[in-house]
Amino acid sequence: MSTPVSSIRNLGPAMDAACAKAGIPDAETLRALGPDETYRRLLRAGTRPHFIGYYVLVMGLQGRPWNDCKGEEKKALRTRFDAIKSEAFDAGLSAFERALDEIGVRPKA
Repeated sequence: MSTPVSSIRNLGPAMDAACAKAGIPDAETLRALGPDETYRRLLRAGTRPHFIGYYVLVMGLQGRPWNDCKGEEKKALRTRFDAIKSEAFDAGLSAFERALDEIGVRPKA
């Protein structure tokens, strides 16, 4: 039996829809993929990258509150997020376009 993605702590209906679009139909599939592969698939399916969204997913899969991520753990997650974003979202962008995205001045797709 499958359970909705939103049954995972911190995740709601918007994540249900984003995961469905990315081919992740349920919480069991998401747990099997883990946070990094799930986020990679979300980005490839068109989800805009956002660090908080990534660490909320990580914390939820650990059964922790979304705001429990701090200090060195948060820095390590930022490094993982940046690597996933670079591979799955920024791959076709020039350095200039990536810089514009960092400061939020390019129009959203």
